[in-house]
Amino acid sequence: MSNHDHDDFAVEPVPGLPAEPPKGEVLLWQGRPQAFALAREAMKINWIAGYFVALAIWRGWAMGGGVLSTSFAVMLPYLAIGAVTCGILYSIAVVQARTTVYTITTARVAMRIGAALTVTLNLPFRQIGAANLALKSNGTGTIALQTLGDTRISYLVCWPHVRPWHFNRTQPALRAIPDAAAVAKLLADAAETRLSQPEVTNTTAPAHAVAAE
Repeated sequence: MSNHDHDDFAVEPVPGLPAEPPKGEVLLWQGRPQAFALAREAMKINWIAGYFVALAIWRGWAMGGGVLSTSFAVMLPYLAIGAVTCGILYSIAVVQARTTVYTITTARVAMRIGAALTVTLNLPFRQIGAANLALKSNGTGTIALQTLGDTRISYLVCWPHVRPWHFNRTQPALRAIPDAAAVAKLLADAAETRLSQPEVTNTTAPAHAVAAE
């Protein structure tokens, strides 16, 4: 990922982080969702496109009376509405991808997320109980993080950067990232190394969300 981010986040001392990392903490990886993968997984753009195509074919067959030109004329408005809907959803996915920065350091996972309301989640390894990888055949995937303790994270504020359908205990997620298996291994190795060391206080803040001004 480029070191140059949008002007909106020029005040960040490190792109994607609300403050300079403490001494001894090293940045290991940064990335963001792949826009089309996010549109497919979070916005369900493939299902919506399929719905409008099926609806258009059904209406064209039902109302076209077997005349090809009439059937096509009936189908066209449904296909147009479907194309506009999918275009809007893909645009949302592009904006979400461009305004997101996922960060893994030697001590934590940080997530700068949100388009209209920008929030930074700070998740130290000691407050992450598990990381679950959902891998797609093309190499993209989602790493969902199960938090420990009393930390409560809003599903709606974090969407789409969450594990789907987990409402009671929201699981923030590195969503639709390329080369997800390699990132998951890096995260696991970093967490194992960190957790094998004696606990050092005041090196990173506890898990919390910071809203950008």
